[in-house]
Amino acid sequence: MILFEKHYPATLDRLVAEFTGRRLETWTFDDRETRRAAEAALASRGIAARCRSAYKPLVCAFREEIATEGLTSVEIVYPRHPGAKSSRFLLESYPLSALYPGIDFQFEAGEISDAVPIYRLRLRYADGRDETLRVLAPNRPHRDFADEAALSPCGWQIVEGAASHLTTVYEQLFAEAMTAIREAEWETRNGSGERYLEELYLEEPFFEELNISVTLPIADEPLGYADEALSLREALHEEFYFSLLEVFQRRSGRPLGDRHLQPGQIVPEIRFGTAYAVKVETRPYDRESISFHREPLAAVTRPLSQVQIGEELATLGGSGFHAMSVAGRRLEGRYLAGSDRAMIISAGQHANETSSPAGTLQAAAVLAARDGAHFTLCPLENPDGYALHQRLIADNSRHMHHAARYTALGDDLEYREGEALHEKAIRVEAERLTNALLHINLHGYPAHEWTRPLSGYIPRGFEMWTLPKGFFLVLRHTPGWADASRALIEAVTLALNEVPDLRAFNDRQIALFERHAGDTGFEMINGFPCLISEDDRHRVPMTLITEYPDETIYGPAFQAGVAAQRASVLAAYDALQALPDELLAS
Repeated sequence: MILFEKHYPATLDRLVAEFTGRRLETWTFDDRETRRAAEAALASRGIAARCRSAYKPLVCAFREEIATEGLTSVEIVYPRHPGAKSSRFLLESYPLSALYPGIDFQFEAGEISDAVPIYRLRLRYADGRDETLRVLAPNRPHRDFADEAALSPCGWQIVEGAASHLTTVYEQLFAEAMTAIREAEWETRNGSGERYLEELYLEEPFFEELNISVTLPIADEPLGYADEALSLREALHEEFYFSLLEVFQRRSGRPLGDRHLQPGQIVPEIRFGTAYAVKVETRPYDRESISFHREPLAAVTRPLSQVQIGEELATLGGSGFHAMSVAGRRLEGRYLAGSDRAMIISAGQHANETSSPAGTLQAAAVLAARDGAHFTLCPLENPDGYALHQRLIADNSRHMHHAARYTALGDDLEYREGEALHEKAIRVEAERLTNALLHINLHGYPAHEWTRPLSGYIPRGFEMWTLPKGFFLVLRHTPGWADASRALIEAVTLALNEVPDLRAFNDRQIALFERHAGDTGFEMINGFPCLISEDDRHRVPMTLITEYPDETIYGPAFQAGVAAQRASVLAAYDALQALPDELLAS
């Protein structure tokens, strides 16, 4: 069923056709080539124009306007606004200091003001020049689609010296599609299935797939450092996906960020095209998508196919166990019974975190060859999300695609409760088979900056994940297991220091994170960021979670992520066997 469909004229095309003044400055959500073309078209009519980026304006100013040759140092006073986090505009300067490693960047917080945000720069050059510059960062205070106060980048124009908000097609397309979805007549029921008034809660799920197909004539612009790029298409995917989770959390009476929400599968497909267009429709689940590509497991350079994951798992031996996904895909696990202390190994809970299936399979192959090996492995806990990820990366392989993060129900399987466990049943069975003391659950997170530019810029509820900060570990334990957990993570981090280049990789990412976002907030153990906490959510006494910045990486970078995951599994298994009996709580 189609809920909304519309085509839009481009913002700058309209301005070029209609503008009648002599001088124009704009800030829009367009790539550099489009903005330069608009400037040339206006200049041909005798109009002096400068078309700037509304997204990350300071970074774009250095790339497009500021003379960097011979520049030795920059002092940047970044704005602060009462409607945003104190470090918000410092964060938006990322990754400037990495783009220009020969320039000494110094950042200083400005006064808090509700005026239009402005970066104030002092530029010093090798030839003695000392210049000052102001870089405008237009933002607007508003209520977002979660009905929360937000300060967001926005379109802006200065016409003959007079400044005003400029509604861009990027903002308009998002707002109109979101409004159509929010105001659609979703079923409202009570527990008996009778129809009730709108203020009562919604019965979940509301759909199988909610598809938001968008074309944008906006090219991604790689920044030339690591995996960083200016990608307004990726940003719009993130905006639609997380904004819609928030809309349905509100509609169902849940708190924002509640991972139990089961709206169905929300799928923004944001593609490059020649025109602005959007189509929103509900569809049945895509139950058929499957990938078949193969690579040698020891030299894998991209996310494994579903077929290869199954084939590699079958080679481990032991006995099989399984569960069924919401959309009818089969989850496979293997149990190798032995005399060692048992460990549960899982991967693929969040299916766009791509290094964990290969890392677990490589490690399990090593463990399976040992006498006494005792573990379970499920290398792909979320096959519906994984199938969606494979579908989405066929078009945009360098985008994060968080729509594939959760299951086809739209929830995080770890939080699922009740009788219909679907995917989560594989964990329950692993716990029953092993009575394990440790569950190692391999995860990843974005390998480049994660933003929501139309809802306050910083992803709500995921603030700590907005920039990569190396490979780190999270250890949760039940009451009474603090000492064992500390000993375990000490041993694991010591072993990780032996992984080639991993410590240096971490040091580089953490240094850049601290320059643009402040302290990581983690405890450093043997050089690795760690977070240890008591948590009674899990039935297994100790849960070790790995976090590698793997979303969107390929080739040697992907291999490095897989190696870190593999090493973590082996180190955790060895550390578990070495724990003194007196540390094991009864």
